[in-house]
Amino acid sequence: MSDNLPNFSELTKIVGDDKSFMLRVVQPGLAGLMDGSVSTLAPIFATAFATHNSHTVFLIGAAAAVGAGISMAFSEGLSDDGELTGRGNPVFRGLVTGGMTFLGGFLHTLPFLIPNVHTALIWAYLVVGIELVVIALIRHKYFKTSFALSVLQVIVGGGLVFAAGVIIGQS
Repeated sequence: MSDNLPNFSELTKIVGDDKSFMLRVVQPGLAGLMDGSVSTLAPIFATAFATHNSHTVFLIGAAAAVGAGISMAFSEGLSDDGELTGRGNPVFRGLVTGGMTFLGGFLHTLPFLIPNVHTALIWAYLVVGIELVVIALIRHKYFKTSFALSVLQVIVGGGLVFAAGVIIGQS
């Protein structure tokens, strides 16, 4: 396993080279953050509206975040070996993507540790909003996307998934 992970000098080189950093850290990390932040909205909010039970929502959210993180880690790690595309070490990219996917899904799960589901929902909405703004800021900074357009895009994407969760949860 250690042969597949970059050592400290390789990590320093990745961070020091803008193109390498973009291909090996920012892009897989952003893909993971976006997937984790958005893909877990439907199961979390569907569970909240269907059960009105914070503990159950927390369990579903944690499971969704862990499952999405594992799935995205394998997806990124197995997508290419990095030789043809220049995207670098697949294990490293998989760990970055999987870790950020988990983080994106788990952050808006944490409010459901609050026993009152209505209070937890308010905090979860706030966390989701912050996640979407952070995604827009990363896209703006590293991919030179207009901040306003990026905010609009991530809100539309997140809104569609959230709406699906609400509709299903109220069925």
